Amino acid sequence: MQGFTAQFQKTMTVPALALENITCTFASREDRSQRYTAVANATLRIAPGEFVSVVGPTGCGKSTLLNIGAGLLAPSAGTVSVFGEPLAGLNRRAGYMFQADALMPWKSALDNVMAGLAFRGVAASEARAQAEEWLKRVGLGGFGDRYPHQLSGGMRKRVAMAQTLILDPDIVLMDEPFSALDIQTRQLMENELLGLWAARRKAVLFITHDLDEAIAMSDRVVVLSAGPGTHPIGEFAIDLARPRDVAEVRSHPRFVELHAQIWGVLRDEVLKGYQQQLAGG
Repeated sequence: MQGFTAQFQKTMTVPALALENITCTFASREDRSQRYTAVANATLRIAPGEFVSVVGPTGCGKSTLLNIGAGLLAPSAGTVSVFGEPLAGLNRRAGYMFQADALMPWKSALDNVMAGLAFRGVAASEARAQAEEWLKRVGLGGFGDRYPHQLSGGMRKRVAMAQTLILDPDIVLMDEPFSALDIQTRQLMENELLGLWAARRKAVLFITHDLDEAIAMSDRVVVLSAGPGTHPIGEFAIDLARPRDVAEVRSHPRFVELHAQIWGVLRDEVLKGYQQQLAGG
């Protein structure tokens, strides 16, 4: 019994995803002797069931950290662990929703959603039944026979969300998934995601350049410094009650207070990043 209790306590305290002292350095394509350090000594941990957003200046290395967590990119230094186990290769306990549409244009919405299950060897009839159910969950019941070019931007994002979540990942990695949408469609998608997240409480690492979006959705917001050598410089617990409507919560006095606090840290980094872009351009 004591062994079970200790193991249970360990499970409860081990992060779903832990990036420890991560440094990522790239060589220049033009001159291999020239090196660029995108991320330096960055530590980021996401607890099981926690929704964490990362904000920072454009080009600071937000997506680099996400790709390291996904196992798509190996760090130059530091360690990555998934539920306490070292990550080797792809993070198979994570689902990744990209900024750009990752749908296969020659497949219908239904076939796109069931593709991951089919790849895992799930029987076609079972994969189809699950895909149809997930299309209903994201509000696209009856649209399974449509191809990506026949869907609006918001509908394609719903298909991509179903495509990611149908695999029931323990960690959901999202790289500015709604940035290309108009504000009304974006808010609908944000509420849709929060509803699905609340039902299953998976760990979420959400990359965004939109501070309002980060506060409205998250349990915690992490601010990154301007590059090169980006690293977390601020961390804020979002103590707004759930469930939340992302449009309504923006008028809450605590939201306004949190926004001012986080922007106070983020503003200088955004200006640094902007100045670096001007100098580089």
